[in-house]
Amino acid sequence: MKLLLTGFFCFIFNLTFSQEKQNSSYIDINYFKGNIALHNNDILHLITGHPEGVILSYNKKTFGNKAWEQRFNYPDYGFSFAYQNLKNDVLGNNYSLYAHYNFYFLKRNLMFRIGQGLALTTNPYDKETNYRNNAFGSKIMSSTFVMLNFKKERIIDRFGLQAGFSMIHYSNANIKAPNTSINSIALNLGVNYNLDNKEPEFIIADSSEINTKFKEPIKYNFVFRSGINESDIVGSGQFPFYVMSAYADKRINQKSAFQLGTDVFLSNFLKEYIYYRSVSFPEEPTSGNEDYKRVGLFVGHELFVNRISLVTQLGYYVYYPFDFEGRTYIRVGLKRYFGDKWFGALSLKAHAAKAEAVEFGVGVRL
Repeated sequence: MKLLLTGFFCFIFNLTFSQEKQNSSYIDINYFKGNIALHNNDILHLITGHPEGVILSYNKKTFGNKAWEQRFNYPDYGFSFAYQNLKNDVLGNNYSLYAHYNFYFLKRNLMFRIGQGLALTTNPYDKETNYRNNAFGSKIMSSTFVMLNFKKERIIDRFGLQAGFSMIHYSNANIKAPNTSINSIALNLGVNYNLDNKEPEFIIADSSEINTKFKEPIKYNFVFRSGINESDIVGSGQFPFYVMSAYADKRINQKSAFQLGTDVFLSNFLKEYIYYRSVSFPEEPTSGNEDYKRVGLFVGHELFVNRISLVTQLGYYVYYPFDFEGRTYIRVGLKRYFGDKWFGALSLKAHAAKAEAVEFGVGVRL
């Protein structure tokens, strides 16, 4: 599973980035220091200092060679490597690798960076040697980071400065328990360096693709998702799950589409969890014969950026025979289109701030 997760990230971003024409690039290095956010009282014993680290990034600029670059105000894309000392011997240190996008606002003085990737922790949970680490149940985790920075380039020759806020999230999405996760909120200060003497001018084209109102009929999507996960009961075992989804979407412009659909969840970890509750807590009304299947209805939004899109969905279980983490759920993920119809998907399903599963999927949009 870990190798599959690593390979999927490398594959999806390599395919995306390799399509772009290389024009100009720069590197930046940022030092950050901050606090671990107390999102769950179960991690209170892990907050003992002010985590710090560095983020080293390589960035490719876009100048409007393709229509999507102009629609999104000429974003950058690239890769980042991060090292973080969590200032707690139980948690250890984390090393992360991300693919990221940079989006610009306020005449390109304000940069918003969002990255997704994998993290390696040096000291995960172990029932004998590190039982206090209830944040990281596995050595390899998924990680997301965002930066909101004021940025100026070429202040002195090719050198510039940037500073602002950063947030780094680590979680294995319940692939293996325990998994209370860690969120670090920090201030960062960095230096950027352009690798080229000069840069091309931004292309401002009066193209029909940019200015003409986008029209597309309602499309129908069918997705199959799967993976493995575990309940919060440490040692209860990892089990496969299967999700079948069908939904309609309507694109309202070049960037956005709204969705309405249904999910059918077959989660084998929940079957095991129901049996565990019936045996371990006889005073509860759980009999062990409750159905582990769930059916949900959801509304969603899809943001199209080149051949990758960002999906956000909010769902409600209409068939819910066993109470587990509440009747509402959310899904956040990425889709990568291969042609006009087929796509691969990687998503996180959660109940509020509590992750249930990382879902790998394949689908078709008709």
